[in-house]
Amino acid sequence: MFDSPLSASAYEVLAVAPDASDDDLRRAYRLRLRQTHPDTGGDAALFVQVQRAWDLVGTADARAVYDRGHGFSAEPVSFAPESATWRPPGRPVDTRPRARSFGQPGGWRRERYLTLMREWVGRGVALEDAYDPALVRTAPRELRRMLADALAEEATARIVGDLGMGFTVWHDVAADPHDPEAKLDHVVLGPSGLYALLSEDFGGPVRTRRGELIGEGVVGAPVAQLVARARALARAARVKFGGVIVVLPDDDVILAIEELGKVRGLPVAVVARSALSTVLRRGLSGARDIGGNELFDVRTRLQQTIRFV
Repeated sequence: MFDSPLSASAYEVLAVAPDASDDDLRRAYRLRLRQTHPDTGGDAALFVQVQRAWDLVGTADARAVYDRGHGFSAEPVSFAPESATWRPPGRPVDTRPRARSFGQPGGWRRERYLTLMREWVGRGVALEDAYDPALVRTAPRELRRMLADALAEEATARIVGDLGMGFTVWHDVAADPHDPEAKLDHVVLGPSGLYALLSEDFGGPVRTRRGELIGEGVVGAPVAQLVARARALARAARVKFGGVIVVLPDDDVILAIEELGKVRGLPVAVVARSALSTVLRRGLSGARDIGGNELFDVRTRLQQTIRFV
């Protein structure tokens, strides 16, 4: 939650200034607990945020660590072979078979973020670290959203990459050749079916209503867009999706797995990131398993059709 470029800081959640005294911080915490407690009409998700904020700044040691800042990784996910990856001496090599992966997760958003950040800082001004927490926190929401989405896509890529050799994954798949933002973050093919994934970080709690996402940071109709893009790729490749999945940070959902039924004929689920492997291995309700020659045929059709942004 608090390590997202979009999320409020612990001090903002507690409604207190970063330089508040320990006594003021403690009073603010107690007040926010009363304001957000579900038993008094408060919001359960906000109540949890208040408790986590206190965990981060409630003691002198914890506050000192928090105040030093939380970085946002400058290194995108890489699918380079293990033999080409540096590691400290003595670190064991992970020899488990991984899913076949194509494309660069979060790549387009990373590039866009860096371009916009340079424009925002201004020409002639050296941009020493585009991922410096202090700089990121002061950037316009559009920039922070771009970075948050890139990090979300990379986090999902790590999970699906560990599904094993029975799965094939494509990242940053173009859904409209004329619009790079009209993309599918991930397409995952495995024995449980074919799924289109949207990796998001809205910077706060997200709920569902009538088959769509709602929340303070939600703009537009993400589920409807995801379904439309999946259907477009399905037509182009002459394949059938088993469903679509929206992947969100664990702290931003009430249920780890929430199946919303069908939208335009496709099963839809909103899934906490930590539950994604479980869902992809078992499949969604109503989705058809794929095996044998059919799995090979679907993979071939997608490989021949998919283009990357």
